[in-house]
Amino acid sequence: MPLTATSPSRPRLRFDRNELAGAFGDLGTDLPLLIGIIAASGIDSAGVLVMFGLMQVFSGLWYGLPMPVQPLKAFAALVIAQKLPERTILGGGLAVGLGMLLLSVTGLIDALARLVPKPVVRGIQFGLAMQLTTLALKEYVPADGAAGYALAAAGFLVTVVLLGNRRWPAALVVIALGAAYALLFKLDLATAQKAFGLRLPTWHLPNTADILTGAVLLALPQIPLSLGNSVLATRQVLHDHFPERNITVRQISFTYALMNIVNPFLGGFPVCHGSGGLVGHYAFGARTGGSAVLYGCLFLTMGLFFSQGFQQVVQIFPLPILGVILLFEALALAGLLRDIADSKANLLVALLVGLLCSGLPYGYLVGLVVGTALYYAMQRGWVGLGK
Repeated sequence: MPLTATSPSRPRLRFDRNELAGAFGDLGTDLPLLIGIIAASGIDSAGVLVMFGLMQVFSGLWYGLPMPVQPLKAFAALVIAQKLPERTILGGGLAVGLGMLLLSVTGLIDALARLVPKPVVRGIQFGLAMQLTTLALKEYVPADGAAGYALAAAGFLVTVVLLGNRRWPAALVVIALGAAYALLFKLDLATAQKAFGLRLPTWHLPNTADILTGAVLLALPQIPLSLGNSVLATRQVLHDHFPERNITVRQISFTYALMNIVNPFLGGFPVCHGSGGLVGHYAFGARTGGSAVLYGCLFLTMGLFFSQGFQQVVQIFPLPILGVILLFEALALAGLLRDIADSKANLLVALLVGLLCSGLPYGYLVGLVVGTALYYAMQRGWVGLGK
């Protein structure tokens, strides 16, 4: 594929140390979710990892931007909590893909994008930032006790010093720090040797009953989060960081749908685009689709050669380091509030939406509806919060 420019100075694909550093910007979200999904459901790890990697490569090549894909979060939480079987997961994934395809081809997604105002989108991003911060500080950083706290502190200081440094990308140094810790204190060569072996995804054909069950149990709770974060918030981040690329919500929802229509047939877990992943890759140095391609190659390698012992092998990498990466992704997301900070009313709407999204069951649906209604009520003077 020849490189074509997104702007006079930026290629679609680039493979250098900054793209490699940016590739790790969403690892703290994706890796623990995939481990939990495989452990809870018994879904074939080769299909999950290989297809997850292929979707990253597809997204990077399609957009020529650091546009990674992520496991569907509400979907994953339900699978882990209820230990749903593989057939329901694959049926629900196909239902999500078909539903998003309908929104895309009919243009309903464009109408929704026009309806939902920017402060609500910023609030959704802020809510995600609060959830990521809580996860990082409550679960990941304390995971290895006193040694983990020390490791996280070292990783945090390295990131503060090097963030934005194009010569010494922060993420690469922090990942190297975590890898050194794992090699010294956690590596079990016998486990790694048992895990090695070539495995390929297998063919699956979801039946009508599984699609309907998955639609009710998994797709319906996921759609509000996908509309808010995966489509609307992602489009806003693209506009923030890559204004020269006029990528529409219809384009984003179409590739979202396409990935989930393909994934179930080869055992892949449902995925989405996401503003958090995009912000994380960008914050750690990625500027082209090369970062998503490199990230995808990591998961392709794990799926093809280490999937039979995936859960054991990945446990050696220290969670406190993933917590540091997650924390800086959250900070970058929260920082997006700055462009509405000059309006008291808009900022209050965004903060309210963020609190609803992060604190309530089905919070993204509640935040989307309540925030949009409040915004228009304020515009019409029905509610007075000041400018």
